[in-house]
Amino acid sequence: TLILYSLFCFSCVSSDGIATCALARFHLGPVSDSVAPIRSGLNFLDLMTRLGAIDNLPKAPFTMGCELAGIVEAVGDKAEGFTVGQKVCAISDMKAWAEFVAVPAKHCYPLPDGVSYQDASALLVNYTVAHALLFDVANLREGHTVLIHSIGGGVGQALAQLCKTVPDVTVIGTASKAKHEQLKDVCQHLLERESCYVSQVKKIAESGVDLVLDCSCGEDVNKGYALLKPMGRYVLYGTSFFVSGETKNLFSFARSWWQVDRINPIK
Repeated sequence: TLILYSLFCFSCVSSDGIATCALARFHLGPVSDSVAPIRSGLNFLDLMTRLGAIDNLPKAPFTMGCELAGIVEAVGDKAEGFTVGQKVCAISDMKAWAEFVAVPAKHCYPLPDGVSYQDASALLVNYTVAHALLFDVANLREGHTVLIHSIGGGVGQALAQLCKTVPDVTVIGTASKAKHEQLKDVCQHLLERESCYVSQVKKIAESGVDLVLDCSCGEDVNKGYALLKPMGRYVLYGTSFFVSGETKNLFSFARSWWQVDRINPIK
């Protein structure tokens, strides 16, 4: 029996619940590719998964990881468009941290020349989420003003870069002071998250902002909601306040839920 090794999550209580485990090699489905990862991504979704803070969490133990880049090792009988030895990147369903990963062919993408395995493994989830938020959910248009919270994160930076593909979009970002030097070229206006950024946003966008993108939840929801212009959109796509250190912070989660619940929809 062929054996492969993967990083298993045995417990969602702390990082001690993750360990390397040997298991029997999977059977490759007809419309899947078997990929040998060279690099696997580690993003905020993985952190939330490890804490058990996402919906539809697999029953432990399970292999973690949701994005990878590597080489096609085998191709299913009915999988089209890929060949053994081809360089690819892929999105997997909680299985990327392993020596071999079975991925539906429709979730595999050829790796362009000049793109490293490391870069590719860090792009997929962040940019897929960012693209969906801007163009499917928020309907970003030319001339819009956008406020992005936590712009220093993976999705935050992806959002800022994709905003540049639309003409005349003004991007205002919030981030901790320690990240400002690194992020100075990411957006037109970079504000301190810990400061009174509301008054600064009002000076930049006197009539309000068209779009707020918030991955944190908490008290910023009500602040950002008040900054919207008529017909503006507030997109809440995460609750990072829920995470604090090695464990999930139930107090922060309860506080965030309470604050969001109190928004007046006809304000």
